[in-house]
Amino acid sequence: MLKVKELSFSYDRERVLDDLTFEVGQGDFLAVMGESGCGKSTLLKLLYGALPFDKGSIQWKDQPIKGPAYQLVAGGPFVKYLAQDFDLMPYTSVAENISKFLSPSDPEQLAFRTEELLKVMDLEDHRKTKVQFLSGGQQQRVALARVLALKPELLLLDEPFSHIDHFRRNQLRRNLFGYLKEQEITCICASHDHHDVLPFADRIMVLKDQEILDLRETRDIFERPRNLYTASLLGEANLIPIEVLKSYASTTRRIIVYSHELKVSHKSGMQVTVKQAYYLGNHYRIFGVMESGKGVVFDTEEPLEPEKRVYLNVSLETVNKRLPI
Repeated sequence: MLKVKELSFSYDRERVLDDLTFEVGQGDFLAVMGESGCGKSTLLKLLYGALPFDKGSIQWKDQPIKGPAYQLVAGGPFVKYLAQDFDLMPYTSVAENISKFLSPSDPEQLAFRTEELLKVMDLEDHRKTKVQFLSGGQQQRVALARVLALKPELLLLDEPFSHIDHFRRNQLRRNLFGYLKEQEITCICASHDHHDVLPFADRIMVLKDQEILDLRETRDIFERPRNLYTASLLGEANLIPIEVLKSYASTTRRIIVYSHELKVSHKSGMQVTVKQAYYLGNHYRIFGVMESGKGVVFDTEEPLEPEKRVYLNVSLETVNKRLPI
């Protein structure tokens, strides 16, 4: 288990992370989310031991993780970190890059593990290709395979699919995160893409203003977001007064409603004037304006013409779910 207690870090006296405390169990997947510059990458570097922290403690099982002042090389045999820049051997093949980190004492096992990792990262067709001739996305997959070859107990990933083509990402996500679960490798992944997170992460940590804004199970944080910032990291979200959605409501409170939760009605509900429709394949995302002049985003199966007036409703179940906010 990873235990982080009261962790703080500053760059040139400017506080970046302040008093972070959390735990991650063996084999769990924790996603770290937040806007650019919120400290996601910095947190991973601290957990790897690559940066000195101002105060606090980091411990994996019974092994403390300290900063560079206490160890010549960051990390350790139990933890591996994949940054957004890759440290590959450009003049050797993909297979050689992977097998270099495997034990040569058992040639059969070495060959088996190399093939296993080539398959997980969908690199079988490139096993003999020199890394220098690969695209950025292919190099990122080689880098992922290399850190897996080392069989870490704790894996730190910083935007692991940022260079990979969209059409390949879904399969690679399933391969990678499925493999980590099978091997019971603890994973902490910094990502801005909710597609990396919602289907796979056990919990989500949201960073904002140097602190942990939220840390809960993935489904709970998505279905019951406590603020618009968190909801917007996970989907297209609106903050709407309840009395606008439900005219009989006596409260002035506002609730978070995702775009897919708003349903079009032609008779009653929250009146909206359509401004623009965006085609997204299996649905349209509509941008409209409420009577108050505030913008709202919602989804429909068919396009809506600009300046068309429609009514939007949201289920009472959704309203009740969000009321504690």
